[in-house]
Amino acid sequence: MDTESGKKSASRPRKSAAAFRTISEVAEELDLQQHVLRFWETKFAQISPMKRGGGRRYYRPEDIALLKRIKQLLHSDGYTIKGVQKLFSDEAAGTPANGAIEGALESSEAPNLKSEIAAAIGELEDLKNFLSRAAN
Repeated sequence: MDTESGKKSASRPRKSAAAFRTISEVAEELDLQQHVLRFWETKFAQISPMKRGGGRRYYRPEDIALLKRIKQLLHSDGYTIKGVQKLFSDEAAGTPANGAIEGALESSEAPNLKSEIAAAIGELEDLKNFLSRAAN
């Protein structure tokens, strides 16, 4: 600790990539509050840091990678917690995620699927126009 400012000294040696991290180190790395990480532990069974005496948490590199993914999904990609939970359960069950669905659109079955989607969009646009006229 720097006695004048009360902040941690920047001269702390860097840990190796394989080293375990404390909750404060992970929170700082991910720019999150510690309570957010503890909350996410209650919502995502996949997050399971090692706990030592006194309940102190130690995060493995794979835990940190998972937390980064959760943060990306929640904060950048617009998912809700329930949405991320569903995404994880679908992935665990082998159900294709968005990337796999997009890949399927480029496959040989894509022309039929694309035409069905285009037809559905056309029907929705017709319905939207009808409702718009009925409202006026």
